[in-house]
Amino acid sequence: MKHIKFLALLAIALLILPACKDKESYADLLKDENQAVNAYLAGFPVIGSIPADSVFISTQEIMETQGLSREEAELLTPFYRMDEDGYVYMQVVNPGLTDVKAEENQLIYFRFTRYNLKAWYEYDTWNPSGNATDLGTNTTSFRYKNTTLQSTTQWGEGIQVPLEFLTLGCEVNIIIKSYMGPEDEITNVYPYLYKVRYFESKV
Repeated sequence: MKHIKFLALLAIALLILPACKDKESYADLLKDENQAVNAYLAGFPVIGSIPADSVFISTQEIMETQGLSREEAELLTPFYRMDEDGYVYMQVVNPGLTDVKAEENQLIYFRFTRYNLKAWYEYDTWNPSGNATDLGTNTTSFRYKNTTLQSTTQWGEGIQVPLEFLTLGCEVNIIIKSYMGPEDEITNVYPYLYKVRYFESKV
């Protein structure tokens, strides 16, 4: 899957490069993406690997042990680098309300708010989008680890990463670079910060 995705990105890059003589090259866009992500992460502790026991320091834990507000505790909650290439960084807000882990092909609902980190870095704009705060909108969903359904792959691989380690009901802040983001947004090379909550389907 990753090999196919890499070849697709290479093909996109080759198509983009001739049209980018007066604009940024694809390599420049990737550099801009990394700068935006690094600038945002500079405001938080960063841990460069997944804990060996998969037990993450969470905002909830810091709030309870130090008596801090959520906003204060989030600033002290580390972002963990979730892959060798640094495409995904995860900050655990709440590790989960149950002991139930997602199973392969299980229907998972999620609500999210996301922020374009490149726009924040370059233009100081912080415009949220998503369905987390409007209960009148439908929840979004995917089939966990199902790489054949367009309804799942449209969200990219990054959005599923937290469920490899956390239980259903968890809440995370997750930075997803374009390579692991929604498939129809890869060519934009925008990194996003997602604030996500995951729910088990009751059907």
